[in-house]
Amino acid sequence: MDNKNFDRRKFLAAISMGTGYLMFGSPITACSRAANSTDPFQLVNLGDSGLKTTLLGMGTGVHGNMRSSNLTRQDHNKSLAAIKHAYDMGIRLFDCADTYGIHPLMSEALKTIPRDEITLTSKIWEREGGIPEDERPDADVVVERFRKELNTDYIDLVQMHCMVDEDWTDTYKRQMDILSDQKARGIIKAHGVSVHTLEAMEAALASDWVDVIHVRINPYGIAMDRPEPEEVITVINKLHDSGKGVIGMKLIGGGKYVDDGEKIDNALKFVMGMSSVDMIIVGFESSEQIDDYSSRMKKALTELATA
Repeated sequence: MDNKNFDRRKFLAAISMGTGYLMFGSPITACSRAANSTDPFQLVNLGDSGLKTTLLGMGTGVHGNMRSSNLTRQDHNKSLAAIKHAYDMGIRLFDCADTYGIHPLMSEALKTIPRDEITLTSKIWEREGGIPEDERPDADVVVERFRKELNTDYIDLVQMHCMVDEDWTDTYKRQMDILSDQKARGIIKAHGVSVHTLEAMEAALASDWVDVIHVRINPYGIAMDRPEPEEVITVINKLHDSGKGVIGMKLIGGGKYVDDGEKIDNALKFVMGMSSVDMIIVGFESSEQIDDYSSRMKKALTELATA
């Protein structure tokens, strides 16, 4: 369907029924993964990055800021149990960041989780705020601290966190070059960025440096880079076509409809119907949440496969 002739009222109506993915021949298409598997833990490639992990990953930064998040604030044993349960269920990507303060907890979990079986990611905070210190050391210094905090020899993916400016590739070129060197030395396996504006996303599209990108995507335009999902999806498709790994985040609008089961189901089906999103991460805080979303995701994939 030609975007210029697209009827937005029909789009919104389709979203409300969880069938928005059917409204486009392009840019949204029923994903080939749906025809192959209804397993939320099926293995997928993150673009051309060389990383291979599960369709569903665990985010660790719910309400994360200043090295604190819901997982670090709640009962320690409950959080540790959630991470271990995620692994036992089949999740193989754990998304961390400096600003979440999650590294020590993840390091403890890794005592019983085989390091070589998971994809471990973290993100460097370079902007003002976000972490307690005013100083912003070079990326090699920061990654070395990450490795010590996580007690790991290597990190699978390190990203620049929460880029918003259209010229971030110029502003942070020194740090990008350092991460490239770390990748060449095997200290990290891939590098990339998470973005929080459409302009920053478009800059990532233009950059050959970006291996993997976190993008905010849901059918309701909540906590996204534009309130019009189709505008964001157009750029996401181009990112995927360029060979970049695409990780979908903010599936439930940054928690805005965490208690609305119908919207969660609609969002899962909507994003799973996008062939340009390689995988999604959801911020889990309990084993029960992991079970619930795993079931919902399997249902969404099954409905897509039979649509």
